[in-house]
Amino acid sequence: MTARIYCPAKTAMQSGRAGTRFWVLDYASSSAKTADPLMGWTGSSDMKADQLHLTFGSREEAVAYAERNGIDYRVTERQARKIAPKSYADNFGWRRPD
Repeated sequence: MTARIYCPAKTAMQSGRAGTRFWVLDYASSSAKTADPLMGWTGSSDMKADQLHLTFGSREEAVAYAERNGIDYRVTERQARKIAPKSYADNFGWRRPD
């Protein structure tokens, strides 16, 4: 079973970057998800992929944990921000392009 180590991106509901300073180890799903015929909920019998999310303070801690426990892992590096943060006052500047 392969694990993925990554740094989560901020959600669309956040204006700041809270919750993006830690690294997460998630397991890949080993079985397909199935729909419950009565309620329509999706689920699987794989407990690790659905319920186990480990958080670490740094990338090195997550990699060390995976190696110490013999877990195959794949690291997804953190992506750089594409836009520079702006202030709200920039929307009303007199030099603003139309």
